Amino acid sequence: MSLLSTNPKFRVAICGAGIGGLALAVAIGKFAGRDIHIDLYEAHDTVTTAGSGIAVSNRTSEVMKELGIYEDISRVATKPSSSSDGPTYRRSKMPHGGFKWFQHNPKLMPSSLHRQDLIDILRQYLPSSCSLQFNKRLTRYDKQSSGSIILHFADDSTSTTDVLIGADGLHSSVRKTLFETLDEDVVDPSKIRHYSDPSWTGTFIYRNVIPAKKLSELDPNHVALKGFLLHVVSYPVAQGTLINVVAYVTDEEKAGTSFEGHWVSTVSPEEVQEPYRDFEPAVKQLLECFENPSRWALQVVNELPLAVYDRVGLLGDACHAMTPFYAAGAGQALEDAFVLGRLLAHPLTTLDNVSAALKTYQDVRLPFAQFVARESARTGRLLNFDMSSVAREDVQKELDIQREKIVAQWEWESKDCPIDEWLEAERKLQESLGVSNGL
Repeated sequence: MSLLSTNPKFRVAICGAGIGGLALAVAIGKFAGRDIHIDLYEAHDTVTTAGSGIAVSNRTSEVMKELGIYEDISRVATKPSSSSDGPTYRRSKMPHGGFKWFQHNPKLMPSSLHRQDLIDILRQYLPSSCSLQFNKRLTRYDKQSSGSIILHFADDSTSTTDVLIGADGLHSSVRKTLFETLDEDVVDPSKIRHYSDPSWTGTFIYRNVIPAKKLSELDPNHVALKGFLLHVVSYPVAQGTLINVVAYVTDEEKAGTSFEGHWVSTVSPEEVQEPYRDFEPAVKQLLECFENPSRWALQVVNELPLAVYDRVGLLGDACHAMTPFYAAGAGQALEDAFVLGRLLAHPLTTLDNVSAALKTYQDVRLPFAQFVARESARTGRLLNFDMSSVAREDVQKELDIQREKIVAQWEWESKDCPIDEWLEAERKLQESLGVSNGL
């Protein structure tokens, strides 16, 4: 006799139609068909995304292939040229001209993609079992004695679901409610705000997407037209017609504090240019192309002790919002969605044991995503290092040490791929339910 339950499948509510939320809906639909109904709630009146470019690493590509969206992604992604030797690192804090520090030659060069392109493609693949609803900003949820969950939205409407997944980003209402309603024996009450509220890193990020043609008119041989700049970072998107530029300004004394005010705002080009007045002309030219740049207070989610509780789970930035120095946040959200979607869609998963599937997702994904977040932050510190206190005769030695450290930081991408994560997750689910590999 098969151990597969005859219980019906269930209803899943996903709060947040960003990259993670959309990908989860696509994954559930792909692997479960119409067996699971999905309510996808978006707080705004359209599906859009913050930020501009993302890197499509080999890990991210594997997830895209499994979800069946890779071919569409390939058509809009900007691929490295066949002659590319990898990102170029320059020492640029030199007013009369910087120099090429070193070139990193990774085994697999990532392509780049505009975030909105990924959002638009994911939306095209939403299954017929998914209902997408706009202007639905979750404020809180309540768990019922029956196990169902009542969602409360800012427009005073409510809805009921069996499983709730918070893909609602850095300022997640799902995360906030989850930790505020946990029993004291699960989490220390004094740590609730530490887990529910974002933490400022002390870094401001200035972002802009500029036309490649505009930069080419200033300098047709500008290095940013050919690849990457650090620690202003730039890379091409939209088949090379646009250049995504990110400039960082950090005050380490403010790391870990709460940020007051709007965390995203439009600023003047002069505010962006001022911290880089001592940098080489190539950097100044890049920043001179900024029009209506945005300033982001770089916030992260403090390392959480758990990502699920009962029938509620967290995904993507709601769970592990990280610094952008690996350009891995979107990729990690996609990996979350792939593993969680397959677990929810698994033939063994029923309403009676769905909490076991969520716990398996947490055990497989949370440690790795938090590892990536820690290492991304470390990479940022390496890229920000200051040479002003280094004796002149020791500069080259210090540069060589820093180069080796930076190159080593990218070795994580060669670790087990998301397919391996899924196989581990399936094995853990089977073990938790006392089922053999053959079901």
